[in-house]
Amino acid sequence: MAINWTEAQIGEIVAAVLKEVSTESVASCKWDSTSYCGRKLIGIYADMNDAIAAANEGYKAVRAMSVAEREKLITVIREMTREEASIMAALGVAETKMGRVDHKTAKHILVADKTPGTEDIRAEAMTGDDGLTLTEMAPFGVVGSITPSTNPSETVLCNSIGMIAAGNGVVFNPHPNAIATSNYAVDLINRASAKVGGPAVLVASVVKPTMDTAQTMYKSPLIRLLVCTGGPGVVRAVLSSGKKAIGAGAGNPPVIVDDTADIAKAAKDIIDGCTFDNNLPCIAEKEVFVFENVADELISGMMRNGCYKLTLDQANALASIVLDEVKDESGRVVKHVVNRNCVGRDAKVLLAKMGIQVSDDIRCIIAEVPFEHLFVQEELMMPILGIVRVKNIDEAIDLACKAEHGNRHTAHMHSKNIDNLSRFAKAVETTIFVKNAPSYAGIGFGGEGHTTFTIAGPTGEGLTSARSFTRRRRCVMADSFRII
Repeated sequence: MAINWTEAQIGEIVAAVLKEVSTESVASCKWDSTSYCGRKLIGIYADMNDAIAAANEGYKAVRAMSVAEREKLITVIREMTREEASIMAALGVAETKMGRVDHKTAKHILVADKTPGTEDIRAEAMTGDDGLTLTEMAPFGVVGSITPSTNPSETVLCNSIGMIAAGNGVVFNPHPNAIATSNYAVDLINRASAKVGGPAVLVASVVKPTMDTAQTMYKSPLIRLLVCTGGPGVVRAVLSSGKKAIGAGAGNPPVIVDDTADIAKAAKDIIDGCTFDNNLPCIAEKEVFVFENVADELISGMMRNGCYKLTLDQANALASIVLDEVKDESGRVVKHVVNRNCVGRDAKVLLAKMGIQVSDDIRCIIAEVPFEHLFVQEELMMPILGIVRVKNIDEAIDLACKAEHGNRHTAHMHSKNIDNLSRFAKAVETTIFVKNAPSYAGIGFGGEGHTTFTIAGPTGEGLTSARSFTRRRRCVMADSFRII
C-alpha cells in the first residue's frame, strides 16, 4: 500500500473514470434496494435472519479458502470497484442528494487502491528456553456492519475487503437513506465472488434496514463482532449490545493556522479539504483558528480558492437555515441538529436558500465568527467554515481543543513551528492529526498510509484494516521446536 498520489494524479484518476456517467444518467435508470437497471442485486434479503444465515454460509466458504484464494477474490473486488466507481458515485448522489460525483468517484478509487488486504494479517512467533509460541490473527466469524449515508458504498466495500481478508463473513444493515447505493456495493462483492468461483452470496444485506433489523443483528448468536460507522446514537447502541464492537463516531475537526505557515498553501489546502465531497467525510476541516496577524492573508487566499465570505449577520441567518432547534417542554432551546436537507449540498445551493446567487466557481462559504458561534460548535457536514481569530498558540490550542469536544477524531494544523505542532498534537489527542495538508491526506489520499472509512476513535482501533477484524489466538509447543 505504498501508493501516494499527487494532486495532478488525483485529477487524472477522477477524469479517467467519470466517463459519461452522471447523476442524471443514473437517475434515468430504474433502481431500488433490490435491483439496478433491470438487474437483480445478489445477496439482498427481506428478513435480517435470512441475511445473517446467508452471511454465515459465506463465512464458511471464506474459511475454506486459502489465503491466496482470498487475495484473488479481493483483487477482483478492487478491479470491479475501479470499473464501477462512477456508477456508485452517481447513484450515491442521486439517492442521498449529498456530495459530488467526481469526489465520490475518487473515494471509490481510493478504496480500491489503498484498502489493505491479506497482507495486513501477520502471524507472530516467539521462541525461548521453553519452546515455541505462535500467535495468529483469526476471524471472528460473521461480522454485523452498520454503514452510513455519507460514504455508503465506499464503507461497504472498504469494510468487506478487510473483513474478507481476515476470513470473516459480513452482513450489512445500511443507513435507510442510502439503501440502494449500499446494496449495489454488496451485489458487486457477490458478483466478484462468482467470477473467481466463490459462493453466490459472500456478503449480505436487507431490502429495508430499520432499527428492528439492527436489533435482530445485535441479538443474533451468529454475529460475533459488530462494526458501526455512524452517528453517536447508533454507535452507543452497538457499544451497549454486549458483544465485541468497533465504533466509529462523530468528530468536529478544528484547524489551527499560525504565523509561520505557508499561508497561500494553507488557504488552498483547507478549502480543498473542507469542500471534498461537500464536507461529508468526518475527517474534513470544520472550523479554523488563525493567528490574527495572518488572518487577513488567509481569508484573502481562501477567497481566491472559491470562497464566498458572509458577514456575521448573514452567518447567523444561514445558521438558522442549516441547523434546526430542539426545544424542551418549556420552549428552551436545548440543542441544535443539522437540517438533513442541507447536509452535503453545494455551497451555491446553500447560499441560494438565503437569496444569494453565485457562480459554480464558489465551492465554500466562510465567515468570521466568535468562538461560541454554531459554525464552530456544531459538526455541519457542509462546505461552511467558521473562522476565529486568535492572539497566540496558547489561545489557539485551548479553543481548538474545546471545539473538538473531546471526540478525539481528527485535527489539522498549518505551521512550520515544530514546537507548536507538537503541543497541539499532544493536547488534542486525536486519532488523526494532519500537518500542512488537506484533511484527506489523513486517510491516504495524497498522503502515505492505508485508507479506511471506519475510523474507530471511541473503541481505540483507529484507522481500521483487516487486522482490526481479527482475534488473536495462541498456539504453544513447550520445550520443543526451538532450533538454536
